[in-house]
Amino acid sequence: MDKPTLFIANKNYSSWSFRPWMALTGAGVDFEEVLIPFDFPGGNPEIKAVSPTGRVPVLQHGALKIWESLAIIEYVAELHPQAGLLPSDRAERALARSVSMEMLSGFGALRNACPMNIRRPKGRIALPDGVKADIDRIETIWRDLLQKSGGPFLFGSFSGADAMFAPVVNRFDIYDLVSRDNTLAYMETMKAHPAWRKWEAARAEPWIVEEDEV
Repeated sequence: MDKPTLFIANKNYSSWSFRPWMALTGAGVDFEEVLIPFDFPGGNPEIKAVSPTGRVPVLQHGALKIWESLAIIEYVAELHPQAGLLPSDRAERALARSVSMEMLSGFGALRNACPMNIRRPKGRIALPDGVKADIDRIETIWRDLLQKSGGPFLFGSFSGADAMFAPVVNRFDIYDLVSRDNTLAYMETMKAHPAWRKWEAARAEPWIVEEDEV
């Protein structure tokens, strides 16, 4: 079967695209990338043409289409078990899935107040109710996993769980939300990863989405 194709949106803003792209690139999985910008007021019809939900990311592998970032990561982890996207230990895999699902379904206050924006100058904003609780919970997850694994990544080596939290690393950084040493050290580890640095080419993208320019 041919290598998969990952359809993504603007790298500067699309946290949902960032997760599977970071996972696949960070794990050395060979895939084709197709970027479809979402700068159309009513949505880009090209996205609707490739995605059953009208949203990205979508991974196409032969006739199969997989949507939702965590489902894509899980699928590729099964195709390439040697890539290390999931921990080898069963209990660790369960824990990785738990924190990844919590990231996927939670932290709405942080998401809404602080959109991902790779090229945004660093600076604080007024935080609405709920954001501090989201920050505290994420820092607790990171602290506990890093203490358990010994770092430098959440489960020791880079995994899909790290990729799931990659947009949060950007949010914590550009909105200057955290100051704990262990949190900042993990963020620096993520930002130094070659896949992260490759994604940062988003700074040169021409598209501006005003509602994400906080």
